[in-house]
Amino acid sequence: MAVKRQDAWTPDDDLILAEVTLRHIREGGTQLNAFEEVAEKLGRTPAACGFRWNSLVRKKYEAAIQIAKAQRQKKKQEKHSRSRNRVKAEELNLGQDQTASLDAIIRFLRQHKAEVLEMRKRQGELEKEIEEQDDRIRRLSEENEEMKGRLNNVQTDYRVVNDDYKALIQIMDRARKLALLEEEEDGGQTRFRMEANGNLERMDK
Repeated sequence: MAVKRQDAWTPDDDLILAEVTLRHIREGGTQLNAFEEVAEKLGRTPAACGFRWNSLVRKKYEAAIQIAKAQRQKKKQEKHSRSRNRVKAEELNLGQDQTASLDAIIRFLRQHKAEVLEMRKRQGELEKEIEEQDDRIRRLSEENEEMKGRLNNVQTDYRVVNDDYKALIQIMDRARKLALLEEEEDGGQTRFRMEANGNLERMDK
């Protein structure tokens, strides 16, 4: 029986989870079977693998999931088409054994052509959807980088304003203390002027 691990997931664990799950999607299997296979490989429970996939790993592989689903659908259609073609061929051979029917052959070929065209159309639609998803991911990445840049600028501006505010408070505090000191010494009003470096200088009466 596999050991039930409690340690944190590593990038390699996530990669194994993604590869196995995508393979099951592509081959028409269930995610539950995928989680059971991963659990056996990693020594974790299927529930833990399912939670990890749905809560974190799945979001990183949306485009790959769409591709896997498209491949699964394509395989399913090809299998269905081969099965129908085999049945139709058997029916056609049976008919030829009895009486060859040119009309039946023509109908079969037309129907087969329509099925091929429909399958190609669906494949084109899926490829377009995948391209749109890729474009969306690129746009979101660009927007994310832009927002990071704006955040850095805002943080820099905040630090500058905060430093200026602290310096102003210090100047005002020094001025208040000097004024109180002069009033105590002279008992009269004292005038000050601001130096270029931001310090206050007392002016003679």
